Amino acid sequence: MDWPITDQFALTESDLHFDFVRASGPGGQNVNKVATAVQLRYDTALLPESWRSRALKVAGSKATREGVIVIEAKRFRTQERNREDAIARLVNLLQKASRRQRPRKKTRISKAKKKKRLEAKRKHGQRKQLRKTPPRE
Repeated sequence: MDWPITDQFALTESDLHFDFVRASGPGGQNVNKVATAVQLRYDTALLPESWRSRALKVAGSKATREGVIVIEAKRFRTQERNREDAIARLVNLLQKASRRQRPRKKTRISKAKKKKRLEAKRKHGQRKQLRKTPPRE
């Protein structure tokens, strides 16, 4: 099965590596017997070079030093639903990484805005000065 990321690139089943482990948290006796949590591993070396660094940046702490993205899914009680959840999260992460961020344009505060802000500060200061008790003579 393939999961499209962009028009030119898609994830394939062979690119993904799954490990099934026991999930922590509630679930009664079932939680101690059944390995329902999923660890999905994806090697970013399979990505186009222009995306690789962005994907690792978006992944954050989910990325290892070797460039492998590890996603852990344990929201659901079944292996299959956790597996689908992990794949959906990886697809979402890679779609974010595929989009180039537009560089931020530097903007300047207008003189009128600066003047207005300083005038407001001056008025606020005067208001506080008027609250003071007058000095004794």
